[in-house]
Amino acid sequence: MGYRVAVVGATGNVGREMLNILEEVNFPVDEMHAIASRKSIGVDVGWKDGIISCEDVEQFDFSRVDLVLMSVSGTFSKEWSPKIGRAGPLVIDNSSAWRMDPDVPLIVPEVNPDAIALARRKNIVANPNCSTAQLVVALKPLHDAAKIRRVVVATYQSVSGAGKQGMDELWTQTKEVFVLGPSEPKFFPKQIAFNVIPFIGTFRDDGYTDEEAKMWNEVHKIIDPAIRLTVTCVRAPVMVGHAEAVHVEFENPLGEDEAREILRDAPGLMVVDKREPTGYVTPKEIQGEFPVYVSRIRKDPTVEHGLAMWVVADNLRKGAALNAVQIAELADERGVLGRKQLA
Repeated sequence: MGYRVAVVGATGNVGREMLNILEEVNFPVDEMHAIASRKSIGVDVGWKDGIISCEDVEQFDFSRVDLVLMSVSGTFSKEWSPKIGRAGPLVIDNSSAWRMDPDVPLIVPEVNPDAIALARRKNIVANPNCSTAQLVVALKPLHDAAKIRRVVVATYQSVSGAGKQGMDELWTQTKEVFVLGPSEPKFFPKQIAFNVIPFIGTFRDDGYTDEEAKMWNEVHKIIDPAIRLTVTCVRAPVMVGHAEAVHVEFENPLGEDEAREILRDAPGLMVVDKREPTGYVTPKEIQGEFPVYVSRIRKDPTVEHGLAMWVVADNLRKGAALNAVQIAELADERGVLGRKQLA
């Protein structure tokens, strides 16, 4: 017997990807509901060999489902996730609304699966930021081996991380550069086509952005609050796939060959690391893939015990939809996700 599942925000990029991945991994679903705001009522989304029509979140009875995957804004989730949780189902939320709530576990299943035991405190589980998700998958096995002191990260984040509007702007600007000449940016603060923008989110008083702060706060909650982390988040003219240049300082010695073997054996990771012109992965190559990929593992000679590496993942999958589905699978395996009797 399967679960009754609702995907809230089913018409968005991540919501649609959640539906795709639930089908790909053959998650046990007896009944699927696509839920959206009133403006999307009746919009069809694909599910298995057919389509289902979106239902109105305001009218839907959430007490009749077991699991709700949320792909909505933080403001929307703040209002709706507690209501849905009180109605009974487990909510897995992809927004930033609940990540730092002490009563809500923030989970990447390959990294901190035992945190699922806290899921029923509020009936909400948080999905981390897309850049954090791939980073912690790569950091955790190395931290277990040699204890991480400090991490320096520069991200190269695709426009799909900003949603459909970001993807549309890159596409439009790219065409206009070749045909009509550059246009004024409408969504991003500067031209994104053939450019990079070292600014994502909003500026804080300390000069960092909230996107950058999310990464160190979430790494602290998921792995270890003692890890020191500094981040520069950069938007790149890539449709799908986030990349990160990661420099790690350890408390104990860890050679590059040993690190390579540790990462090869770690869950959710693939190592592609040959010292030749094509011996690494790029965002284009990993689109649609489940794992986090690590390349260019090498010694960082500027610190006593240091390594540098290149970390790449599909941000719509491991960075969002896939991780949410993996949390649902974990909840199922650990007996956290209860099946209700079908009426």
